[in-house]
Amino acid sequence: MIRRLSPPARSGLASALLCAGVLLFFWPGVAHYDSVAQYQQVVSGAYYDWHPPAMARLWSLFHALGWTGQGPMFLLQTLLCWTGLGLLAAALARSGARVAALAVLALGLWPPLLGWQAVVVKDGQMAATLLAATGLVAWQRLRGRPLGAPGTAAVILLLGYAILVRSNAVFAVTPLAVGLLAPWRWRDWPSRILLIVAATLAVLALSPAINHGLLDAEESGVEATQPIFDIAGIAHRAGPQAVPLLRPETWHRLEAQRCHSSILWDIFSIGKRCDFLQHDLTGRPRQELFSAWTGAIIAHPGAYLSHRAAHWNATMRWFVPWHFPQAVPQAQSLPNTFGLGSPRRQVVLYDRFAGWLANSPLGAPILALAVALAVLALAQPAQSAAHGLAVPLALSATAMELSFLVVSISIDWRYHLWSMLAAGLSAILLLTEPLPRRPARIALAMLALVVLIALGARLALPQIGDDYSALIR
Repeated sequence: MIRRLSPPARSGLASALLCAGVLLFFWPGVAHYDSVAQYQQVVSGAYYDWHPPAMARLWSLFHALGWTGQGPMFLLQTLLCWTGLGLLAAALARSGARVAALAVLALGLWPPLLGWQAVVVKDGQMAATLLAATGLVAWQRLRGRPLGAPGTAAVILLLGYAILVRSNAVFAVTPLAVGLLAPWRWRDWPSRILLIVAATLAVLALSPAINHGLLDAEESGVEATQPIFDIAGIAHRAGPQAVPLLRPETWHRLEAQRCHSSILWDIFSIGKRCDFLQHDLTGRPRQELFSAWTGAIIAHPGAYLSHRAAHWNATMRWFVPWHFPQAVPQAQSLPNTFGLGSPRRQVVLYDRFAGWLANSPLGAPILALAVALAVLALAQPAQSAAHGLAVPLALSATAMELSFLVVSISIDWRYHLWSMLAAGLSAILLLTEPLPRRPARIALAMLALVVLIALGARLALPQIGDDYSALIR
């Protein structure tokens, strides 16, 4: 009977079966630390902006209907994820690219991606909605048809949720949106880039009003984390006078207690060993803190660039040891009093393997960036609808990964979930058409170099460990 199905129908059926298998294997999903904090808001009805409130507000709708726990949000993100992958695979199968269709589904099963996609957290929600939007566009565009009004409305709704569910999602969503809502043509690139920049700035300006006004979330002071993280890094490198806002005794204490992490902000959070820095700056007017931050960057650009480069290397997991924290997918929910349960024990073994792959050079976000850049260099969107779809995916991954040079305070692997998916999909779409041999060989050599450097670092550098405590002690 299956043989009687058309290639697109087979891809759709395979996607549906895989989706059901994922739901059964990982049910009811994993509640991350962030998930528990957001669910507390759902239960209490008091929302704040430490985590973008869009996800908590959506979660509250299920809770109001009596569907408690993380199950509904896990179901939602899994359905969106496999709907997007299924539509893209079916569109490729319909066009005759059956190997590419299989590759799309296989990418969805790659253990690090699947392991983290089972965690009910904003990164998974963002990736799932962007996959669904991409699949809807691919289904129409790869057969040369316009998206139509209903499809356009659905894509805009998905993109809108994605842009609100993570504070830095704008860097990934705006390039993708510009390419999804209108076919990409290289000759239009100046106007497209200007549109992307304008849309990004508009979203950054409007987000506080949406979060605090429309979604009624209280301010939590989360916007101070980036300045505090960078101020500590600059002060360590440039000396006690680098940031006048810091008292000399605070600087000396920072140095004595080794509070100069370029990896994550958490050591400065309340209750951690270096929280005295935040206590010292608490109560300062926001303008004073931000002026001190920007002033320190301008006065000591070398110290700032050194701090940011060290952080970017860590979050891109390029020149790092093999066991580097925050990569292994969480297999069990954080202990909580809200009844948020955990999947069965077999997920623990699965996620250990997934973590090994995530820690390997093949799981390094720097490789995703390199793949995306290669796609941008080789794609010919004017000659191929598949290449026309590959470009916005590659642009989205590139913009997201480069944004961590400036806007990032932690190295969690899950932050790169969408970029890894987007880069992988863009490569699959690129390879549906023949490529010029010499440029393709150069791109392949560059990818091999990135992998070899990452492998050498993992073999040579001393191990740190896989758990969060290894970073904050």
